[in-house]
Amino acid sequence: MSVLNEGSAREGGQEPAFTVSLNGSGGPLKGWVVVDSLVDSLAMGGTRMTSDVTEAEVRALASGMTDKLTLVGLPIGGAKAGILSDGSDRENTLRTFGRTVAPLLHGGIHLGCDLGVTPADRAVFFAEAGYDPRRKNRAVDMPYDWRTYYEPLVDCTGHGVGVAAVAALERLHRGGGPRRVVVQGFGSVGRAVARFMERRGHRIVAVADVQGTISADRLPVDDLLALTDGFGRIDRSRLPQEVTVSDEPEAWLDVDADVLVLAANHNAVNSDNVHRLRARLVVEGGNITVSPEAKLKLAVGGAVLVPDVVANVGGAAAAGLALARVVPFELPGDQRKNWVFDWVGDRVRRNTLDLLEIAAATPHEDPLPALISARRKEHR
Repeated sequence: MSVLNEGSAREGGQEPAFTVSLNGSGGPLKGWVVVDSLVDSLAMGGTRMTSDVTEAEVRALASGMTDKLTLVGLPIGGAKAGILSDGSDRENTLRTFGRTVAPLLHGGIHLGCDLGVTPADRAVFFAEAGYDPRRKNRAVDMPYDWRTYYEPLVDCTGHGVGVAAVAALERLHRGGGPRRVVVQGFGSVGRAVARFMERRGHRIVAVADVQGTISADRLPVDDLLALTDGFGRIDRSRLPQEVTVSDEPEAWLDVDADVLVLAANHNAVNSDNVHRLRARLVVEGGNITVSPEAKLKLAVGGAVLVPDVVANVGGAAAAGLALARVVPFELPGDQRKNWVFDWVGDRVRRNTLDLLEIAAATPHEDPLPALISARRKEHR
């Protein structure tokens, strides 16, 4: 394995700092932890648990974490964990994971939640590892537990995605009136984005969950939220009469809209379905929701993409702000939450607008590397 020098962040094209294959301590486990970069011995990222996660996927996600943290200017490297599991024997899997990654957690590699892993799951593997992110060498302790800090910020990722979408619409349409929005995925991120966009005057015209797509000229977001369970599934039996329901898996692509927010699965837009896309602005609210081939076709077709490393940073930034001890912990709860949301929103908005400016100046090039390079120079 190739190890970066201490205090350095990964440059484009380099191998990760290190990759650990997980075989399980005191029990069987299949998975990986990829530390893409280290900054002052620190790195962070989520833990993904699905039945088909791969090492290549975890590597790509860890690289994306490095880029996200670089773009918002936090002095932490990027990492990611993947657990190959169908969710059966869940508690034993998480306990085994905690025992296995304990040396990494205590050594400065913070692993949190991602697809398939809830805050309750995180608490299980933190406890098994004896890991408490409140405590940090050479830094002041957090004055309250991680749950008290982090749970009020559950909508921070969706907030950032909403800021990116609104900033891009303002830039592309120079203000204008309400726009038609499709949200693919109605988990915590999708729900937060839908609320954010509706409250700013935009119309949610379609929402997709694992059962299909619900559409209308204007969907009542608050009513949908009341009908949605903790897994992002909307109860079809109680929908308003004017709502149209389709069980075709990708019907959300065919809805006439100005912006599509992707807040669900990996490679949701890909080379096989990108030709169906009607929205001219795509915002990645999930990780790697547009395949590389589809990104090229979007660019050729004149659509605009705000990638996940720009839009989907809220949750990672909220955790990173605490781990780097940047948050003013002395603020009361509501003020502290507003401070974090404002910090995230300011950086997402700036990065979105700068990305679009670079894209306009260099229409035949991917603007993201130039934006990352510019931010890296700023933070050195």
